[in-house]
Amino acid sequence: MTLPAGWSARRPTLDDVPAILAVVHAADTFAVGYPDFDAADVEAALTAPYVDPSRDSWLALDPDGTVVGWASIDNPTGVGREFVEVYVDPERGGQVREPLLARQLDRVAERAAERGLPALTVRCAVFEPERDWDRSLRDAGFTLAKRYVRMRRSLADLPAEPPPPPGVTVRPVRPDDELDLREFHRIFDAAFRDTPDYEPLGYAEWRKRISQQGTTWDEWFVAEVDGVPAGALQSSDQALDQDEGFVRSLSVLPAFRRRGVGAALLRRAFARYAEKGRTAAGLGVDLTNPTAPLSLYRSVGLRETRWTDMYELVVPAAAVPAPPAGV
Repeated sequence: MTLPAGWSARRPTLDDVPAILAVVHAADTFAVGYPDFDAADVEAALTAPYVDPSRDSWLALDPDGTVVGWASIDNPTGVGREFVEVYVDPERGGQVREPLLARQLDRVAERAAERGLPALTVRCAVFEPERDWDRSLRDAGFTLAKRYVRMRRSLADLPAEPPPPPGVTVRPVRPDDELDLREFHRIFDAAFRDTPDYEPLGYAEWRKRISQQGTTWDEWFVAEVDGVPAGALQSSDQALDQDEGFVRSLSVLPAFRRRGVGAALLRRAFARYAEKGRTAAGLGVDLTNPTAPLSLYRSVGLRETRWTDMYELVVPAAAVPAPPAGV
């Protein structure tokens, strides 16, 4: 699939961050109603540990040389599935989204061959207004894998934090205590082991990733039941530009579920966000995750605001050329 006549494509560099950000902001505003990326996010995508921009990313330029599209690959763990993002300016770049997708799928086939795998699974996200993108993915052979729901609540009417259930205590994580961080990771890992898409990440790699993401430690919490660590909540700064505190992950060990641990962690996080003057709290829910019932989130005042569909496609590895005869 080729670009329209007069259009061109090239690889991005860090010098392109402002132009890429303009495209992403236009795409996000159309898809979710507001810009959801900043320059640091673009730089992080171009410098991620398992991404080579000179091979894994493309820019699309209109006949005037203006960047109107950006395609990238993300694989946070270096194993398992690949995530492909194709951002376009909705007013000027819609016609390059499918050609950019085709280039990324070809690259995924190469990446599978480089890793010695027979195939790789690719995932692409579709937000509710992106009906044309939805059709493009279906036409390319993608099928619906799951749906995520974004939930949110105002903090203006946040009631006083009730006492936790008997035996349950909630405290901030101790970021200077290596054993406490290891315990936080253990809870997170054990809690998500029974979810369909979980890709385990060892402590060292997890520690590296959270340091790259940035941490506001006083918004991370550990819950204990009768002194035994039972749950953990990790916050994220990803919605600060919306003046919103965001729960990145909520983990409760199986033996302690349905005892009010998750609700106690959420209420403590909401109270902390409100103390800092945030106007809302939010999180995302994977509807295929058996450990994340909507009823829990609704019980603490969260309500669904939008959905995101995740499509997937299995891409066979590219054929490896045979060596010349006699070699």
